[in-house]
Amino acid sequence: MTADFETQLRAVSLRVTRPRLAVLSALRDHPHVDTDTVIALVRAEQPTVSHQAVYDVLRALTDAGLIRRIQPAGATARYESRVGDNHHHVVCRSCGAIADVECAVGCAPCLTASDDHGFVVDEAEVVYWGTCPGCAADRTAQ
Repeated sequence: MTADFETQLRAVSLRVTRPRLAVLSALRDHPHVDTDTVIALVRAEQPTVSHQAVYDVLRALTDAGLIRRIQPAGATARYESRVGDNHHHVVCRSCGAIADVECAVGCAPCLTASDDHGFVVDEAEVVYWGTCPGCAADRTAQ
């Protein structure tokens, strides 16, 4: 998989570095994690990587379109490596768990605005809110 990451980085004119590879790997294996979790995952592989280096990598990869930053209302920013397909998210109001939800209609932007005010719409961001199965089971058990 490292070769795929190297190809992705080079395709967007980014140098291949160990911190960038580690962040891409962490997000592939752990979608929807916050910055602190990314730092911990990267440092588990590379203990000498600084916090600032991980912040810089997250910014560079987001700007290059290799990762996506999401921030549901009232939650900390999260990152994922699934990009380019305009999928959405469902968020648990209780524990904050996040899961991917496929586009409702199937093609970007998957929602047609009732009035686009002349904008050329290329993305729709939808967040569904509810209670995850684990939290729902806990509530019924109480």
